[in-house]
Amino acid sequence: MKPVSNTPDWVLAALETRRQEDLMRRTITLDSPQIPHTQIDSQQYTAFCSNDYLGLANHPTLIKAMHSTAEIYGVGGGSSHLVCGHLAPHQRLEEALADWLGYERVMLFSTGYMANLGVISALADKHRPVVQDKLNHASLIDGALLAQAPLRRYLHADVASAERLLAKSTSSGLLVTDGVFSMDGDVAPLAELSKLASQHDWMFMVDDAHGLGCFGENGRGCLSLAGLDSVSLPILVGTFGKAFGTAGAFVATSHDYADYLTQFARPYVYTTAMSPAMAGATLASLQLIQSAEGQERRDRLARHIAYFRQRVEALPVELMPSATAIQPIVIGDSAAAIQVSEKLKSLGIWCTAIRPPTVPTGRARLRITLSAAHSDEDLVLLCDSLERVLTANV
Repeated sequence: MKPVSNTPDWVLAALETRRQEDLMRRTITLDSPQIPHTQIDSQQYTAFCSNDYLGLANHPTLIKAMHSTAEIYGVGGGSSHLVCGHLAPHQRLEEALADWLGYERVMLFSTGYMANLGVISALADKHRPVVQDKLNHASLIDGALLAQAPLRRYLHADVASAERLLAKSTSSGLLVTDGVFSMDGDVAPLAELSKLASQHDWMFMVDDAHGLGCFGENGRGCLSLAGLDSVSLPILVGTFGKAFGTAGAFVATSHDYADYLTQFARPYVYTTAMSPAMAGATLASLQLIQSAEGQERRDRLARHIAYFRQRVEALPVELMPSATAIQPIVIGDSAAAIQVSEKLKSLGIWCTAIRPPTVPTGRARLRITLSAAHSDEDLVLLCDSLERVLTANV
């Protein structure tokens, strides 16, 4: 006898719509560490879709640091930072990050999503609006929605569009942008946006999840690239799950903002602190990023980016303008993007097709991400495979 489903019809209908539109998401399981040569479903692939930009996720120094920290401080945070969950490894990491970036204070969060929710929902409200780039990450948009703040979105990376929105506003608020846009790979015009925020007396916030560690002086990301500091960029969010190779996030800011967020950022107040062992591993990662090895990895990543663009720009496809580790190739149709992804898999390349609603309708793509952990031979394999698949589909 067939079991009777108690799933609501609207849930089933929504899932069926996703299937029909080739938009269904599914989880895959890796049978290996987060490394370029990975194993999925007992098959070997060279992966080009991880955010492990510097190749630190499986670095022996980080693994050793996590083990040694756990032996002293354990694994669990046990409580929120404000009760009894702020351990010495957390404090050391916060102080090292503040020193690296030139800010008065750093606050740790469990994830980048929670950091963005916490900061925006605390600083914005019904009377303090939020103006954001149209292509900002979902967590930045959701932070404004959680705050119930008036939300306006300017044309992507368009300073004039942002200025029009600020000029129309009857009250000052929060101007927010990604540093590096996660699906397009381009960099926001931060210097111009910072000047705009100052002129209109707005707070300015940047989420540099995909920039920190990867470029700029000493790996300081978009902050360094744009020539900004803690005054011209008063609220900087960063994550550890990308170039750092660990997990968690932080907000770098002033003493006053940090004190305010400690009182009113609910995801900070009411969440158990990140693992002290993870904090220890992240501190080791930060030290690597600042070291000669970190610079060598950034240099290698830059060489990979240059080689990739030189090869793919010659192909009859749309390679988006990006100088970062994120190198999107627009396919257009979702079904076609899936087809290209599957053909690459048959050649040993793992690169997931990115489809709406993550990207705009008609702009499905391969989001190629490069890592310092890739070898030159890996890049040749990728470009040869892309040339074979993409020219066959023209």
